[in-house]
Amino acid sequence: MSIRPVKKIVKARPTLEGAGVHLQRAFGFGDTDETDPFLLFDDFRGDDPAHYRAGFPWHPHRGIETITYVLAGEVAHGDSIGNSGSIEAGDIQWMTAGSGIIHQEMPKGDPEGKMHGFQLWANLPSALKMTTPRYQEVKSPDIPEVTEDDGTKARIICGNFWGVNGPVDGIAADPIYVDISLPPGVKRSIPVETQRHAFAYVFAGSGKFFNASSPQPIPTEAVLGDDRPVPILAENRHLILFDRGDEVTVQAGEEGLRFLLVSGRPLREPVAWHGPIVMNTQEQLQRAFQELNRGTFLKHES
Repeated sequence: MSIRPVKKIVKARPTLEGAGVHLQRAFGFGDTDETDPFLLFDDFRGDDPAHYRAGFPWHPHRGIETITYVLAGEVAHGDSIGNSGSIEAGDIQWMTAGSGIIHQEMPKGDPEGKMHGFQLWANLPSALKMTTPRYQEVKSPDIPEVTEDDGTKARIICGNFWGVNGPVDGIAADPIYVDISLPPGVKRSIPVETQRHAFAYVFAGSGKFFNASSPQPIPTEAVLGDDRPVPILAENRHLILFDRGDEVTVQAGEEGLRFLLVSGRPLREPVAWHGPIVMNTQEQLQRAFQELNRGTFLKHES
């Protein structure tokens, strides 16, 4: 087994999105080569309703899939193909925009005003850009959770992890999406297929992610003259992007560690992207916005 070295570690940056929602963006609207097939990852949390109440009113999407995972509060959803509902703490919403959908997502805090969730955008391959839109909603009790002897817990949202399948299926990017909790001091090695792009996002506690067994050209805190790779400390709102290898090795800090581990098979296709629409060529992108302006954007309605 070879440990995946840490290719990059970044702090999510404050961003305003939707109708004025305060969130932290870990990546998005930039070079997609390192995160392919994933395009964007947002962390929206807070305890002031004024920072999220305006939500994400009706807006279009085409050519992508959006994955929303709620930890506190709830998000009400409605769309142009007739779906409506609300996801609460522990629930997942997976929307395939395909040929085009118009939807809204409106956050609401819990009784204490707290709201916390994540949204991940996954690209669709060219052959599925104009597929029929689809919506999946999974409630928390239907998401399997595995607990290991050392106390490590994994909620398996999508894909096969430790021999258990997550409830979300039929996703083009073939993602594995897992919510992992490590008790204080516990060290784990987690398999990740070599051909996948993978990242971790820390949202509670802290921990050290170990590098490969040979020196890597990344910043370290090694003692002068010591070329052994040094573990990389990651804390709240840190995104860790991994290089190639077949396992991720991590050790939790004194307060334990909770993070998302996400991987997917890269599409390696051209990306033409503006706002909520992602296609393969500028011509396709322009056509999508022309259709939006003409009222011919939706190919499937309720």
